[in-house]
Formats: sequence, structure tokens, C-alpha cells
Amino acid sequence: MEDTPLFIFFLTGSLSTIIISCVFFWWKVGSFQKLAQTIIEKAEEDAKQLISQTENTVKERLTSQEKDLQKLWDIERKKILREEEKILLKETKLESKASSIQKKLAEVNYKETFLAKQEAELLSQTEKNKQLQIELSHQLEKISGITSQEAKEILMTKMMAEVQSDTASYIKRACKEAEEVAELEAKKIIATTISRLSTSSISEMTINTVSLPNEDLKGRIIGREGRNIKALEQATGVSFLVDETPGAIVLSCFDPVRMYTAKLILQELIADGRIHPSRIEELMEKTKQQVKKKIRQYGEDAALRSGAINMHPELLDLLGKLKFRFSYGQNILEHSIEVSHIMGIMASELLLDVSLAKRIGLLHDIGKAMTHEMEGSHAIIGHDLCLKYGESKEVANGVGCHHKEISPYSIEASLCGAADAISAGRPGARIEPLEEYVKRLKKLESIANEMPCVEKAYALQAGKELRIFVTPDLIEEDQVILLAREITKRIEKELTYPGKIKVTVIREKRITEYAL
Repeated sequence: MEDTPLFIFFLTGSLSTIIISCVFFWWKVGSFQKLAQTIIEKAEEDAKQLISQTENTVKERLTSQEKDLQKLWDIERKKILREEEKILLKETKLESKASSIQKKLAEVNYKETFLAKQEAELLSQTEKNKQLQIELSHQLEKISGITSQEAKEILMTKMMAEVQSDTASYIKRACKEAEEVAELEAKKIIATTISRLSTSSISEMTINTVSLPNEDLKGRIIGREGRNIKALEQATGVSFLVDETPGAIVLSCFDPVRMYTAKLILQELIADGRIHPSRIEELMEKTKQQVKKKIRQYGEDAALRSGAINMHPELLDLLGKLKFRFSYGQNILEHSIEVSHIMGIMASELLLDVSLAKRIGLLHDIGKAMTHEMEGSHAIIGHDLCLKYGESKEVANGVGCHHKEISPYSIEASLCGAADAISAGRPGARIEPLEEYVKRLKKLESIANEMPCVEKAYALQAGKELRIFVTPDLIEEDQVILLAREITKRIEKELTYPGKIKVTVIREKRITEYAL
């Protein structure tokens, strides 16, 4: 019972709190409704204002676009009107041209009719002329006593004689003018080239003898029962001739590289003093490597002297082998370097590719390094080798055409034959065997003497000039030029020679009388 007032007090407080909370809640809800109503009204007013502004903006833009469209329409309308005016003007011009064309067609038709009439008249007149020509021809044959065919032959003979005379005169004049210009330019270029080139004119010769310090070494080189010399010959492939020649042993071999190797081995054996088969085999392997290195060194040195870079190692080895090859006493490697320099100077004088010309000149005789290993001429072999080892087609063509076996592609390639002839034909460059020299002189004279009108022929100046005397009664003066050209062509075709050969034909008529 004591707790009843507290319960009532607690209940009364709770009810009061609830009532107060409800009143506060309904008051707050009412304020929120008023606020929401205010926001909605304000949003409606903003929407109305925005709609009004948007309508005004749209109206303004529509008005502006209508004005722009009207302007564009006016511009396009004016353009269309101008185009219509142009089309009308063109139509007027076309109508006038059509009328003028019709008038010209009428004139052409009239002229065609007139020309057809004239053509018919001309055909009729031509037939009459043919008949008249036949009648006149018959009358002329009766009067002259010869037929028209015979008259044609007489006329053709006379015309041929005149043409031959005119041809000889023209050839003489043209050759003279060409020789004057060409010889002047050639002399200028060659003189400049030779004056700028400095090489030795002494011909190298292969050395095929080895000197001995004393005669006792011959027996040691031969060895017991010839075992040492047999071992030498078997290892090197070279024949060792130990004869009665004092203080020397002669080496004989077709391959100069082998002979050079054998010479080095023999010199090493003489210097060392130990001469026996095992020592020979040991030196053979060592010397082979030395010779290979020396060959590569010769090739690299030649390429460096000629300015030929990026060359295949096999080509360098072949170039080095040319050091041991000779042509009429001239070392082929030195000859190749010389040709390279000559071609380079010629190319510079003619404003051509100097590096290409020098490369062609250096490699032009590379085929001679192959000896019997490949069939064919050395020029064609060189051409194939250059292509095989990565040289350009221009270089290969220059190598292959220097003896005119194939046609040159470029001017640099055509210079190779001239440079080769200059190097081979200069004084002291080559030694020609006496038999070949005499054979060439006889061949020169025989070519001239085979002509029916030639009385005598003499080869002069070591075969550099051919002087021919003809019988004046058997050949006319105008035909002398043709005879000289024919003999020149035969010499070029049948003979091989350095430089050039001067052909002089002399036609002289002498009359001798005696006063008694």
C-alpha cells in the first residue's frame, strides 16, 4: 500500500510526458507541412518563370533561324538565276556553233563531190599517161637499140659508181673529223693519266734458283739414297734439279705458289742445317701457313692501295695469288693495281664514278689466279667469280668485258680495256718473245698482201705501222680509203696486239720517159 502513491506519481509523469511529446510532434508536423507547401509554391513559380524564359529563347532562335534561312534562300536563288543565265548563254552559243557546223558540212560535201570528180579525171589521165609512157618506151628502145632493162642496168652501174665515190669521200671526211676530235680528247685524257701515274717500269721475273753457301750442302739436300730430295719433291710438288751448276739448286714447277713455298722451305733448311724428312714435313705445314698469310697480306695491300673496301676474303686471297703470276714478264698484281689507278684517273677526268672504276681495274685479271681450275677465258672466269663473291653487277660486267667478250653496261666498264692496253703497252712493261714478235710482223704483211691490188706491204716500227703500196691501174683513188678500212678491220679481228697499228696505203703512179 505504501508503494501505491509512487506508482500513481510515476504513471502520472509518464502520461504527461507522452501528452507533451504528442503535442510537440503534431506542432512539428504542422510546421513541416507549411514549409513543404512553401517550397512547392516557390518551385511552381520558378518552373513558370523557366518555361516563360525557355519559350522566349526558342521564339528568338526561331526568329533568327528564319532570318538566316531567308538570307540563304535569297543567296541560292541569286546563284540559280546566274546559272540559268549562263546556261541560256551557252545554249545560244551552241545553237550558233551548230548552225556554223551545218554550213561547214555542206561545204565539205560540196568539196568531196568536186574532189571525186577530179580524182576520176586524174585516174583517167593517169591511164592515158601510162599508155603514152609505154608507147614512148617502145619508141626509145627502137631508136636506141637497147631494152629498158639494159638501160636500167647501165643507169644502176653508173649510180653505184657515183654512190661509191661519194661514200668514200664521205668516209674520208667523217673519219678525218672523228680522228681529229677523238685523238685530241684521247691524247689529253691519256697524257693526263700517265703524267699522274707513277709506277716502276721494271718487269719482275720469277726466281727459280736457290743459292748455296757451299757445295757440300748439295749432298746433304739429296740425302742418303736420295731420301731428302724425294721427301722435298713429294711434300712440295716441285722438282729439285741438283746439277753441276755451282752454288745453286734449280726449282722447276708450273705453279708459282708451290715454287715459292718450296724455295722458302729450302732456304729454311739451309739456314737451320737440320735436313731430314721429318723436319721437311714440319717445315711444310709451317711454310704453308706463312704463304697463306702472305697471300692474304698481298691481297689486302692491293685492295688498300686501290681503295677497294669491303671485299670478300676469297677475292683477297685470289688477288694475293696474282703476285706470283706473270704475263710476258709483267707481274699481274702490279699490273692490276696499275690498271686500277689508270681507270681511276680516267674516270675522274671524265666525271665518272672513280671508286667503281678503280674496283673494276683491280679485279679485271682476277680470273688468271684460277689457272686450270676453271674452264674458259680469264675475263669470263673473273666475271663469274665477282658475282659469286658478292660484287655488284657493274663490277662483274667491267671485269668480263675488258677483252670485248661481253658488252659493257657502263662507261666505267668500257674504260677497262683501254686502261689494260695502256698498262700492258707502255715501254718496258712486257717482254714479248721473239717468235711471237716475228709471227705478228709476218701476219701483218700477209693480211695486206692477200688483197689483189696490193703490190708490196711492209711492217714498220716494230709492228706499230703497216705501209702498203698498191698498183694504181687496179684500184681507183676513191677506193683506197675503203681498202685501208678493210685491212684495218681484218687486223682488229685476226691479231692481238698492245696499243694501235697505223695503216698507210700509198697509191702512186710514175711515168718515166727517156730522151735520146
